[in-house]
Amino acid sequence: MASNPIPEQQPQTLRPIPSIIFASRWLQLPLYLGLIVAQGVYVYHFLIEVWHLLAHVTEFDENKIMLVVLGLIDVVMISNLLIMVIVGGYETFVSRLGIDNHPDEPEWLDHVNAGVLKVKLSMALIGISSIHLLKTFIDAEQRTTHTIMWQVAIHLAFLLSAVAMAWVDRMVTHPAGGHARH
Repeated sequence: MASNPIPEQQPQTLRPIPSIIFASRWLQLPLYLGLIVAQGVYVYHFLIEVWHLLAHVTEFDENKIMLVVLGLIDVVMISNLLIMVIVGGYETFVSRLGIDNHPDEPEWLDHVNAGVLKVKLSMALIGISSIHLLKTFIDAEQRTTHTIMWQVAIHLAFLLSAVAMAWVDRMVTHPAGGHARH
């Protein structure tokens, strides 16, 4: 008599445990919904800043306009970061979005995974940090040297962290032997 090629089923008493563990990913859904609310707060803040800029366009000097515009860019970059976390995190850790071949699907979404998401998030954080640093340098006379040095140090820490994460991700996905580890 030939052996059965179908693997044995787990005992019924153990089946609910893997099911519960797998279903626990849905506990992240309220977190992503909360980030969508935060996105709305950023949109509101952005619109208030645009209105403030337009209302005072004749009163602001070039530096003040530049600081307000950099603030707007900062809000947009943080909003982009939120979208990457919401969409990429949901797709990676909760469930597929089911938008295959949708004309508005972001290019990066078709190859998103935890490694790609980490690199994209670290690049977004570096961009946000760069905007904050630029705002600090434009308005340097209002800052202490100590504050400026800490901001530079934090920015460098973001840069080094991003390089380290990219290096580790490269080592994991392209090891010296040429075979990806799993």
